[in-house]
Amino acid sequence: MKLQEIYNHLDKISPFELQEKWDNSGLIVGDLNREVSQIVVSLDIDFAMIEEAKEGTLFVVHHPLIFGKLTQLDFAKYPSNLIEKMILKKHSCIALHTNFDKTHLNKYVFTKVLGFTLESQNDFLCTTKGDWNDKALLDLIQEKLNLPALRVVGKKEHIESIALCTGAGASLIDEVEADCFLTGDIKYHDAMKAMSEDLMMIDIGHYESETFFAQILLEELKVLPILAIIANSKNPFHTETY
Repeated sequence: MKLQEIYNHLDKISPFELQEKWDNSGLIVGDLNREVSQIVVSLDIDFAMIEEAKEGTLFVVHHPLIFGKLTQLDFAKYPSNLIEKMILKKHSCIALHTNFDKTHLNKYVFTKVLGFTLESQNDFLCTTKGDWNDKALLDLIQEKLNLPALRVVGKKEHIESIALCTGAGASLIDEVEADCFLTGDIKYHDAMKAMSEDLMMIDIGHYESETFFAQILLEELKVLPILAIIANSKNPFHTETY
């Protein structure tokens, strides 16, 4: 199957034009006229995946392998070290990043994983209203997202509205109209701002909140006449206890 055909299918289910201006979704490595032997779906791509994949594999990932300005191909450094290996094996790579957040990922985690009823959604924020006590909500999030611990800002005992953005969404604080905001990669100054504005925040992890990307996309690829499999990317962080 030609890479162009797969690209067109991905563009239909999650249009690349929806990506943010700063993003780099779309074709990252490859030639749209080449044949693809199989599709590997993953949150990220790493050296082990490239080594194990057969020649002509297409990697469809959430996080763009090239992100930001790339001024040189130093094959001793990331991401050029991975790109070199991919070129040698005639691999391709397409990223579905902020466009997929908008069309699939946020809604899936909010409704299918955490079990909330979606009442409103803008580009990135899913919101619902209800009645939760803090312990029940924290227990739910920790269990469903398999988090070893929770980082919480401005804890509230009674919560009537919840908003979510997977990945790193703390820059959206000013758009949140809820008692509690769930997102990942919450920084110190984000926390200080939230506290000053009486907004509860729960850090749901970048990896942990986006790890569902592969299983969502795999369902969308089953209609294609080509083998598509999941490669489990590894969380670059781990928790140590002493």
